[in-house]
Amino acid sequence: MSQANDHDLSPAVTLLMAVACGAMVANLYYAQTLIEQIGPDIGLSPGFAGTIVTLTQVGYALGLAFIVPLSDLVENKRLILIATAGAVLGSVGIAFAQGPVTFLAAALVTGVCSVGVQVLVPLAAKLSSQARQGRTIGLVMSGLLTGIMLARPVASFVAGLAGWRAMFFLSAGITALVGVALLTMLPARRPESTLRYGALLASSIDLLRRYPVLRLRAAYQALLFIAFNMFWTAAPIVLTQQFGLGANGVALFALAGAGGALIAPVAGWLADRGLARSTTFGGLMLLTLSFLASDMVVAAGSLIAFGVSAVLIDAAVQLNQISGQRIIFALDPNAGGRINAAYMTIVFLFGATGSVIGSASVSFGGWALTSLIGAAIGGAGVALFVLFDRQRPANP
Repeated sequence: MSQANDHDLSPAVTLLMAVACGAMVANLYYAQTLIEQIGPDIGLSPGFAGTIVTLTQVGYALGLAFIVPLSDLVENKRLILIATAGAVLGSVGIAFAQGPVTFLAAALVTGVCSVGVQVLVPLAAKLSSQARQGRTIGLVMSGLLTGIMLARPVASFVAGLAGWRAMFFLSAGITALVGVALLTMLPARRPESTLRYGALLASSIDLLRRYPVLRLRAAYQALLFIAFNMFWTAAPIVLTQQFGLGANGVALFALAGAGGALIAPVAGWLADRGLARSTTFGGLMLLTLSFLASDMVVAAGSLIAFGVSAVLIDAAVQLNQISGQRIIFALDPNAGGRINAAYMTIVFLFGATGSVIGSASVSFGGWALTSLIGAAIGGAGVALFVLFDRQRPANP
């Protein structure tokens, strides 16, 4: 059990950490809606245009595995500021890139350095008192989800007004401002670990072996993240083909979907009251039922109800994420970075398959097939919960 701090993070610092998480994680998603503009401009053939997004995601996965564990060895504020500076340089490199090699190298750097967000989250938990730890995680994670949800529509709007390069100049500016604010306001935290770097990386794997609850929580969130990515890959296709929306309409729909981030502080509040396990079950059931309902509302042609489904699916992901992180960060007071690295690497690697599933399912069977798969994923999570979480003392 982590030792509680005598003082909580101030509301201003908590808000800053939430904004920083949103600004950094958004770097992973800006290019997804701009591929058709970026590819021809940098001389990348249509067959390889997908590497624009892939390289950023690969960089993020590498950062999760090799940089985030350093937060248990290196002073956290310094590590976050270095990562933030790297993300700024990566975004500037993307904006100035004239050829595919330069662009893809800058995209890789941006992805690697965007993992500063995964150092901020356990740091927020560590610096918060035990009584408010769940709420603090919830507030910071609400910024992260908002960044994910706003990145695509903002990129579409900015690129439509000033071109795709303007989006990455803007991103560099926002990230730089966040870095200055973090330099000024973020508390320092020096970890107590004396492990060497190699042993530190190896211990991330050992933590998965030692803590069954960490494996279980990673499995829950991996399933929900698959469903999340599947939904937001397939939904724009459905909105265009069945509801007749254009690019701006799809962007507005995504903005509405970001409302699911509002549930994060509530999830944290519930976790702080010993209801993390119940919150997890509620999140899994909400995802399952929301996907089932989405099939009916799409068939009925109700755009508003489909938007409500999007909000509920996003909320389900947040309910499980916050309750899960409240639990795993309490496992070892000196291993928050490694625990988060192991957890998020599993979530990210499996979750990335959701985009492939979403595009394939909507292509072969329309939204009816996509919603059925989403409900089945939620059902698999419920089954895991019933089979393996009944007797586990999950609440910290």
